[in-house]
Amino acid sequence: MGDLAVRIDELWQQREALSPGDPEVGRVVLEAVGLLDTGQARVAEIVDGEVVVHEWCKRAILLLFRQSRLDTVEVGPFEFADRIPLKGGYAQAGVRVVPGASARWGAFLDRGVVLMPSYVNIGARVGANTMVDTWATVGSCAQVGANVHLSGGVGIGGVLEPPQAAPVVIEDDVLVGSRCMVVEGARVGRGAVLGAGTILSASVPVIDAETGEELSRGVVPPWCVAVTATRRRSFPGGEFGLPCVLVIRRLAEGHRHEKAQLNDVLRLHGATI
Repeated sequence: MGDLAVRIDELWQQREALSPGDPEVGRVVLEAVGLLDTGQARVAEIVDGEVVVHEWCKRAILLLFRQSRLDTVEVGPFEFADRIPLKGGYAQAGVRVVPGASARWGAFLDRGVVLMPSYVNIGARVGANTMVDTWATVGSCAQVGANVHLSGGVGIGGVLEPPQAAPVVIEDDVLVGSRCMVVEGARVGRGAVLGAGTILSASVPVIDAETGEELSRGVVPPWCVAVTATRRRSFPGGEFGLPCVLVIRRLAEGHRHEKAQLNDVLRLHGATI
């Protein structure tokens, strides 16, 4: 894999001179993206608590777009025009895909994943036994852990360029409430719960409700319940409420979410899952 990464980086440096459809370039790029598709490589991972981006994987995806021609794909009564084929082999992979759901080739879906009518883009990784619920989307290169529930209408943002930019990371055992948006390389720690409608980006402050302390920008700590909120800020034109994310409860580490109890916690603060 190290030699392949070196070759991809060399092709990236020469990208302006490459001819679309070059078979040798295509062979190298397809091999690299194939590793993403099967889970043998990944765009990013957490090492010693920090997100490490494997830039060569992103470059391989970008080169694939450059080298591929637009093709028509017919699936039953449906027609698509795209440069990247749809993912397949779900039964063998142990993945359940409900009609109306689709994933692009180059995305990895681990065993036990369930896709309700939803979408997973190239370079994304979805961990074992994770539920991607109705109308949820997992953007390009997003990293979603195992035993996660992405509720209806959730948007997990994607990022391909620049190659060094960190993708969204949702760690294991997370529950993301309906219509949440997690974008711009934001991160949700293991076991956390996001209340419905929470907007989390790299610039949104995450605040401890008990102390008022700003814990981070764009990172929800592990094993907590967090909801959308606003905090007052003064401007020349007046006082306005700017969005923030409020940590309202700490959970026992390793404790699985019990939905009725979570609803009680959230209801006290006027929020829902």
